[in-house]
Amino acid sequence: MDSTILLFLLQDGITSGAIYALLGLALVLVFAVTRVILIPQGEFITFGALTYATLATGKVPGTALLALGMGVVAFCFDMVSGRNVMSARRMLRSLALNIVLPLAIWAVATAMAGRQNSVAINFLLSIVIVAPIGLYLYRIAYQPIAHASVLVLLIASVGMHLALQGLGLVFFGPEGLRAPAISAAAFTVGPLRFTGQSIGIYAITILLIVGLWLLFGYTLYGKALRATAVNRLGARIVGIRTTLSGQVAFLLAAVIGTISGILIVPITTIYYDTGFLIGLKGFVAAIIGGLVSYPLTAAAALVVGIVEAFSSFYASNFKEVIVFTLLLPVLILRSLASPEVEEEED
Repeated sequence: MDSTILLFLLQDGITSGAIYALLGLALVLVFAVTRVILIPQGEFITFGALTYATLATGKVPGTALLALGMGVVAFCFDMVSGRNVMSARRMLRSLALNIVLPLAIWAVATAMAGRQNSVAINFLLSIVIVAPIGLYLYRIAYQPIAHASVLVLLIASVGMHLALQGLGLVFFGPEGLRAPAISAAAFTVGPLRFTGQSIGIYAITILLIVGLWLLFGYTLYGKALRATAVNRLGARIVGIRTTLSGQVAFLLAAVIGTISGILIVPITTIYYDTGFLIGLKGFVAAIIGGLVSYPLTAAAALVVGIVEAFSSFYASNFKEVIVFTLLLPVLILRSLASPEVEEEED
């Protein structure tokens, strides 16, 4: 270990930590608003990465059909749940959101197939394709049980993770994919070499964090999300639609997961099940942040990335174990600091 290697490891750790920070923020956002521990966040990473890679090859990604299929199921759910109070306006809104929107997205993706589109177009189209999956996931799996206990919601998350992972295998196959970098630029600073991809990761991470800060602090929807996170029942009493808050939270999580996947896929080969392990590292950061603190989650994500980088250098076979071991002292300290709660009697 010398100073050059130290700088390389720090650079690698900060780059990975920036990705984990985005994922951790998405997990905190979803849990704060809906009480859902979003284990399928890893699938958003996978879908975003593989969608971007598939578009780069000039093919139609399977996620376009997946979004259309989930939209049809969500529309059926709306028709069944609102059969007694369904108005023409609500039916048209559901039809537009769940059928027309994904159908239009599929048509655009099909029209783009066979062309050599620019990186920016593939980037934006990937987000447009995968983001609605977050909406439909909430409508199908979580909205019907929104008032259930955290344990029930966690079980639902595990089930949806397994289902989406299987669908990823169906639509993308077992082969891994890589995609072109978002920028071919590169420059050096001393012994360090910064590529356009790494600069893009830093810039997009900062932009998203600032964007979320502005959203929550200065917009009506952001304040509604904050109110729902503080007191769900109180938010409903003052007229905030908690269902809409859940949809917005899942939409943002899907967008963040998609962007994270797009940023990762030029660096490493992504398979249908790769996103789960990456998402877990964001989960570690979110747990260290207590699933409530955005700044602490972002700082913890950088620590996780740096620990992973140094673990890869000193003990590459045990780097995952070392990263997940970071949870143990945090959980012990939190258990000692929290008051004892008596078990409920049956």
